[in-house]
Amino acid sequence: MKRSFDEIWKIVERLRAPDGCPWDRAQTNETIKYDLVEESYEVLDAIDKKDWNALKEELGDVIFLAMLHTKIAEDERKFSCDDVIDSIVRKMIDRHPHVFGTKKFESQDELLENWEKSKGYGIFENVNFSLPALMLAQKIGNRAKRVGFDWSRGEDVLEKIQEEVEELKKAKSKREIEEEIGDLLFSIVNYARHTGINAEEALRKTVKKFVDRFSRIEKKAEEAGKRLEDMTLDEMDTLWEEVKKEMSNDKG
Repeated sequence: MKRSFDEIWKIVERLRAPDGCPWDRAQTNETIKYDLVEESYEVLDAIDKKDWNALKEELGDVIFLAMLHTKIAEDERKFSCDDVIDSIVRKMIDRHPHVFGTKKFESQDELLENWEKSKGYGIFENVNFSLPALMLAQKIGNRAKRVGFDWSRGEDVLEKIQEEVEELKKAKSKREIEEEIGDLLFSIVNYARHTGINAEEALRKTVKKFVDRFSRIEKKAEEAGKRLEDMTLDEMDTLWEEVKKEMSNDKG
């Protein structure tokens, strides 16, 4: 039996009804805003794991939360579900004149430039600054590139990274160190952008790799009848190198 969006909406209405679920009735757009963020990251995790059953479920959770947000707003007479649908339909048609109209673009860059112009904002005015910092930095760099404010070569960005490293070495106060770390990270993100690497994804993979390696160290220590807390740093470093070699052989 196939389900429809109308059925989801009816469930949301039932949950928010006077005799519905006390928890759902008590929620506001503010109280569940981070639930939507969390579910969105569950979607990312399912994609990374190529777990398509999980992706199906997590996308359902995102759709449900989006509709719950909409119903809350409707109950408070801010806007309706029809308003949401009408808004996105109009927006997508207006921003895709090459699909729904007769406009032609010679390149993807030209298409993206038109996309930004169609929003009617300054280059950074509609940027979501609540994005994760690496993702935000990459988006800002891409926006600046569209108006020609960018390095011409990746090698130039590497020089900028080295320059920022030297400035970090000279920093003294906590405020100066914080500023230089920010500059260095921003430069690294720009190099990632120049080489076609997603900085957020690259760091996420490195963190996961670190956790995987450390988990193996814990297991090795346990097999040797030791606790990490009782081991010296040199002993843990030895296990770390063993794990690195094993994982490298596994890839080979």
